[in-house]
Amino acid sequence: MMLRDETLMALGEVIEEGDIVVAVYQSLFDWMEIKPRDLNYVATGAMGQASSHGLGLALANPERKVFVFDGDGSLLMNLGTLATIGEAAPENLYHLVFANGTYEVNGGHPVPGGKNIDFASIATACGYPHSFRFSSLRKMRGMLAEIISCKGPVFMA
Repeated sequence: MMLRDETLMALGEVIEEGDIVVAVYQSLFDWMEIKPRDLNYVATGAMGQASSHGLGLALANPERKVFVFDGDGSLLMNLGTLATIGEAAPENLYHLVFANGTYEVNGGHPVPGGKNIDFASIATACGYPHSFRFSSLRKMRGMLAEIISCKGPVFMA
């Protein structure tokens, strides 16, 4: 199992100064501790909207990479956005979902179907040309250079 803070620290090593990061709730709180910067898009109060905000920022800023740090519960609230992103096909969008099976920020309530959802397969079916699924931080670290060289949208779970 990959821990969110360790995963974000690894991503912090490859995210460049001009890249935009969209994060919600727990991912946002952790990311702001790891890499506080002007291009962190603070999306508290926007549960379910990280991917939509990321899409808008990616389309408006095609010269910048846009990283979206999403939660499984948050993504489920707006699952249709995967199809919209797949159709829009922004080459600069990198979407990571942390799937812990809970709505962590509001008390750890279980996400419906949280243990059975294959987000990477859903993203592929919605038109993401690249989807990656990781079970270990070591494997993810080993592939980060390849992942960020892919033209997006790219999905990681």
